[in-house]
Amino acid sequence: MDLEKQPQTPAAPQKPAAPPAQDGAIRASDADRDRIADILRDALAEGRLDAEEHSERIDAVYRAKTVGELEPIVRDLPAAGSRSATARACEESGDADGGPAENLVAVFSSSTRKGRWRVGRRTNAFSLFGSIEIDLTEALYGQRLSVINATSIFGNVEVRVPENISLRGSGTGIFGNFEVVTLEAADPEAPVVVVNGYTVFGNVEAKPKRGRRISDLHGRLRKHLG
Repeated sequence: MDLEKQPQTPAAPQKPAAPPAQDGAIRASDADRDRIADILRDALAEGRLDAEEHSERIDAVYRAKTVGELEPIVRDLPAAGSRSATARACEESGDADGGPAENLVAVFSSSTRKGRWRVGRRTNAFSLFGSIEIDLTEALYGQRLSVINATSIFGNVEVRVPENISLRGSGTGIFGNFEVVTLEAADPEAPVVVVNGYTVFGNVEAKPKRGRRISDLHGRLRKHLG
């Protein structure tokens, strides 16, 4: 008995491959966002942006979905690879600290940094149901720019600085408080402390400590910057 031949189903034509995405349409990675955030942080520390502008641009960075949305945010700022003359001069005079960041962590506990200690270029403070106190009033500044990245989740991070340095920063409080009392030193060569970060159901607070000042500011900078 002959089997009835079934009609062959024609193969569906192959769809042409989608053209590769242009650079600006590539999805932004966390590393891409961090690179832009670093440029904004440097611009804030150098006085190119004020705290409000920095906050607005940081919000835009973490809302961006593509690389093309990130680039316009820093179009009017020096790129990370092209350091300003001021930044290069600071680096040559010993302002750059290539050492690792100092990490302060408090999880259901407390952590304190105070007294005469050498402040690094970068300090990370993380509090989870804990409390961190960073007192810079007697600290030794090994560079003019020091950045503190503070994160508080159901916790507390407090930063206290002398009255005669510059204090800047920007952050976000989600059902919490993020407060940096901006301070501009009369001396343009005074140390600059920048406090960035965020808090969720917690508190991050940075302000000058009344009555505490660095005596012989220029002498101490010359000593530690060489």
